Amino acid sequence: MEDVRQLVRRTEQLRDDVARLSFDPALYVYNPLQYAWEPHRIYLETWCDHPVDLLLLGMNPGPFGMAQTGVPFGEVNAVRDFLGIQAPVGQPSRMHPKRPVLGFSCTRSEVSGRRLWGFLQNRYHTASACFSQLCVMNYCPLAFVDPGPMGKNITPDHLDRSERQRLDAICDAYLEDVIAYFQPKALVGVGQYAKAKLAPFSQGRVLSSIIHPSPGNPQANHGWAEKTEITFQEIFEAIGFGKEDIQ
Repeated sequence: MEDVRQLVRRTEQLRDDVARLSFDPALYVYNPLQYAWEPHRIYLETWCDHPVDLLLLGMNPGPFGMAQTGVPFGEVNAVRDFLGIQAPVGQPSRMHPKRPVLGFSCTRSEVSGRRLWGFLQNRYHTASACFSQLCVMNYCPLAFVDPGPMGKNITPDHLDRSERQRLDAICDAYLEDVIAYFQPKALVGVGQYAKAKLAPFSQGRVLSSIIHPSPGNPQANHGWAEKTEITFQEIFEAIGFGKEDIQ
């Protein structure tokens, strides 16, 4: 595998490519690869420098996760305490008053990130053991916030069609390069949207998904960790791991 600097340079290109896109001017568009580049770069260089068995893919940054820390599913406590990452975070030029970026000072916990990283910590105990088998990335690096008074999170699938198509073309190209870089045996969508984005690149690889851990998903609010562990076991068996190989 080439040096991790290859992945860093490719992610810088992604950052700049999506920054040039235009969206509905009423939307608030957050690009954490710009204002939270430092913790994201540390994440790549520290934990994403080798091949993995599983690539876990999320949809896009959550308002209290990656939008704050620059790390996929980046719930503040998990990023700081489990991944060992803490770095300065700036702010986007335009923020919704209900969705300020406070970086590692954010006191709101991203439930999806807390569940995902909590599951991985319970399963592997250390970040080194975790990342020896897998890596976590996002399909889209941008977060979108509705201009309404509550600052509702808008997922990429709800963008205008032409906006979504331009964004998807950039994200698909990046995903293809990320898969070539990590050479995973299995592609795992965190939710069905991410699984669908992985499907075109699944030739010769196991394609699967875990239930998205969002509290807005009814399936995630009862026994999510237990269901996810069962899926993990099935994935590892599908890629030919014996019980002694499964963490």
